[in-house]
Amino acid sequence: MVSVSQAPEAARFFVFGCGYSASAFLRTRETEEIVGATTRSGEKAGQLRALGWPPFLFDGHAPGDGIAEALRRTTHLVVSIAPGDDGDPVLRHHGEDLRAHAPALRWIGYLSTVGVYGDHGGAWVDETTAPEPRSRRSHERLEAERAWAALADDLGLPLATVRLSGIYGPGRSPFDKLRAGTARRLVKPGQVFNRIHVEDIAGALGHLAGTCAAGIFNVTDDEPAPPQDVVAHAAEIGGYPLPAAIDFAAADLTPMARSFYGENKRVANSKLKNAGYALRFPTFREGLMSLLTS
Repeated sequence: MVSVSQAPEAARFFVFGCGYSASAFLRTRETEEIVGATTRSGEKAGQLRALGWPPFLFDGHAPGDGIAEALRRTTHLVVSIAPGDDGDPVLRHHGEDLRAHAPALRWIGYLSTVGVYGDHGGAWVDETTAPEPRSRRSHERLEAERAWAALADDLGLPLATVRLSGIYGPGRSPFDKLRAGTARRLVKPGQVFNRIHVEDIAGALGHLAGTCAAGIFNVTDDEPAPPQDVVAHAAEIGGYPLPAAIDFAAADLTPMARSFYGENKRVANSKLKNAGYALRFPTFREGLMSLLTS
């Protein structure tokens, strides 16, 4: 008698935190693959429902109605909610559901930040670099990463910790500020940042989920660049006046904005590429051109 191998169970995704990046990811999935997505807002829940994405209200202060039952049917979990002073809200309110009541779960993706690496004076870092977070929010992220790693280890599940660099895409690019007349070219000598187009976040997540990849992955572009160069390039290709250069030391910035400039590093992405993902927008040039022509 010839045995017939059973086809793998179809993926069913649940997303905690259906914001900018997670929404881009869900747009790459078929609606029948989506078990649910959380939001804080009743208005946003209506928008998710209109897209065919079952919405669940979850504000991080209490368990969300219906989420425990949805997690029973989930095979792939994506977490895109920031932790706070009291830790990760998903683990706090739904950790027990995942530990004891998610029998179909076979992969977890946790969206974090390259901010956990801290400042390296412009030197290159990769996934083997020891985290040295500087800001409180990056310390909280690192603690959340470790908490999710502990859960995944207890459950024997693969966890992809996805460390994102500066996110841009439709509605979040230099073009929006250039059109509004609010773009600035802040100049801090030697400062560079990595970036990542939101479509590459979606693509990388889909790839890692599809292979049930485990480990830490820097999801970032190939070319860390000075922020003033990115604004200048957007102005040039978009036909906008070049904003005047502003000395960072004299600029009027919020404490959070200024804190970003306190971390200077170049983030490598070879591990993601070696895992089989090819960036759609390897540098800000391709990414900005796609936004200009879309």
